[in-house]
Amino acid sequence: MTPDDDRAHALTHSDEDAARATRIADTPQTRSPAYRLAYTDRDFLMREELRPVRLQLELLKPQMLMDEHGIESTVVMFGGARIPAPQDAGSARTPMLAALSRYYEQARIFARMITERSLATGGRDFVICTGGGPGVMEAGNLGAQQAGGESIGLGIVLPHEQAPNIYVTPELSFNFHYFAIRKMHFLMRARAITVFPGGFGTLDELFETLTLIQTERMRRVPVLMFGREFWDGIINWDALAESGTIYAEDLNLMRYVETAEEAVAIIDNWAPKPR
Repeated sequence: MTPDDDRAHALTHSDEDAARATRIADTPQTRSPAYRLAYTDRDFLMREELRPVRLQLELLKPQMLMDEHGIESTVVMFGGARIPAPQDAGSARTPMLAALSRYYEQARIFARMITERSLATGGRDFVICTGGGPGVMEAGNLGAQQAGGESIGLGIVLPHEQAPNIYVTPELSFNFHYFAIRKMHFLMRARAITVFPGGFGTLDELFETLTLIQTERMRRVPVLMFGREFWDGIINWDALAESGTIYAEDLNLMRYVETAEEAVAIIDNWAPKPR
């Protein structure tokens, strides 16, 4: 530690005072919740009035840890948690889910290829980022691990407990309460977005991304939709343009791909088209 560091930390550290606060006499005053240090008082931090503080903490914690880890940019992978790995397709809930297992494999290959490129330039850029759960998310984290690289998992607390998949880099495995803050972390460092078949959550993430790019609140990045047949069966994009609710050129915000190799080639040669 340098002399400058000594001056910067001249005040007592918060941990020291938190420890001291537990070694005081037991009196009616010290037993009162009012006497607890604010930053160690869970009941206080969970109050409705403290929601803005909790929002800020959820924004700051992953931001600071990713900065400390040297993460400069990411490649985001959205997709269904219920899509099985090919070896598990036989036990899928529906024949369609079984057929969609091919996209688990494409997600794994894509993440491996992107991570290999990332590692070739230091591993700070184009780091794979998923929602940290099963299905397509698991495939993305698995592919990154198979390439020998790290990957990010942005989990969220759900009614049915869901642990992070085992392939997320532990130091980059985060958990969120607020969907809005989680979405911000998906997009803040994104250099490309891939969208695999999925359900409500995937649709939510897709439309949030397209809206931010359309309204120029986010820079133009590749938005790559895996599975034309699936997506054309779910969303009639042309009808939106024909009705006038979006411009025809808005359809250029995304590209269909079928394979990992197609997606990587687009990212490698990306040049935003003028609007």
